[in-house]
Amino acid sequence: MPAPCRVVVPLRQHLGAPAKAIVAVGDRVAEGQPIAEPGGFVSAPVHAPIAGEVTFVGPRAHPGGFPCESVVIEARDGVGPAATDGAPPPWRLPGASADWERMTRAELTALIREAGIVGLGGAAFPTHVKLSPPAGKPIDLLVINGAECEPFLTCDHRVMLEETAAVVTGVRILKRALGVPRAIIGVEGNKPDAIARLGEACALDDGIEVVACRVKYPQGAEKQLINALTGREVPPPPGLPLDVGVVVQNVGTAAAVARAVTAGLPLYERVVTVSGSAIARPSNVRVRIGTPLRDIIDFCGGLASPPAKVVMGGPMMGASLTDLDVPVVKATSGLLFFTRHECPDSTPHACIRCGRCGEACPLCLQPSEIALRVEIGDLDAAQALHIQECMECGTCAYICPSNRWLVQQVRLGKAKLHDRKQQRSA
Repeated sequence: MPAPCRVVVPLRQHLGAPAKAIVAVGDRVAEGQPIAEPGGFVSAPVHAPIAGEVTFVGPRAHPGGFPCESVVIEARDGVGPAATDGAPPPWRLPGASADWERMTRAELTALIREAGIVGLGGAAFPTHVKLSPPAGKPIDLLVINGAECEPFLTCDHRVMLEETAAVVTGVRILKRALGVPRAIIGVEGNKPDAIARLGEACALDDGIEVVACRVKYPQGAEKQLINALTGREVPPPPGLPLDVGVVVQNVGTAAAVARAVTAGLPLYERVVTVSGSAIARPSNVRVRIGTPLRDIIDFCGGLASPPAKVVMGGPMMGASLTDLDVPVVKATSGLLFFTRHECPDSTPHACIRCGRCGEACPLCLQPSEIALRVEIGDLDAAQALHIQECMECGTCAYICPSNRWLVQQVRLGKAKLHDRKQQRSA
């Protein structure tokens, strides 16, 4: 998609501390220039998706449904309809080089950090943090997640097919940054073309294995993919993949790492799936971070019919939107425009105690009981039922015959627990 003439760039686009703006209204910025610095170790910088002038710094609507500190950039220098001559040259990461094999692990990790790279599978965890395991947590395996198990989403599939060389180069860079001898790329068996393409690209590299996984939701989750590929079982929270010697990265993240390290390109664009019956031309589109949804709709031919629901992300783990003026962020994997036919009645009814949600839960939780405790305001009981362990895969809500809003209650409970923790620490 061509660069838009206006972007709204939220500074909260990753897990951890939000980034802090380092530009002010009136500043001219180059494409790729840093506009916000990390707010801590578990944070990431944010870069200008287009060249232009900063016209606003302050709270704007975030796709997550809350106001967020954002930077608005209007095209002024060689981009979009308002372009003028004299565009500044694109900003690139100092120290990037195609000769990355000569770099140290610390140099590679620093470049990845400065590029603002986060997990592009949806979690948006800062990549450099995963590449810096604490002492006493030896890592012996890198797992690359190409499962993409949610319906409708195909952006990772297209990246594996169309950017195969970048994905494989990124895997090699990540291996070197971690100092591990082996990597496994896990791809679900319903993507045979991607498996074949990656297999050919890795044929001469004994340290990278491409494995076809059984097609099963939610296999794209870190813990489930690790278990499927290695048999290792990640312990419950606060257990992490590094507790079993594994680091997991997404295929899109690997490609972004390759572009950052070899060409100096920060993360200011990504591939997004645009689909659903209500969009005129379903597509996979490379878009600049901060692009308003309305611009993407126009690029994809507009709306074929009025959507009954617009979802950012996948249909299982995504979030419904109420505002089409919100921007794309680093974690945006999909934009789904559903008609009424694709959105059956979801009016919740009383729980009938059938137990199907517990049987379907991949983490063996009790979703109905957790949701009930949140509904009545008993956060301590919800915490005792391990609400924080829920990965919000949506399986429980999908299987529920009473259309209970189980995932929504879990998300609400987590938010309330977070707010309570902040209030107690204030």
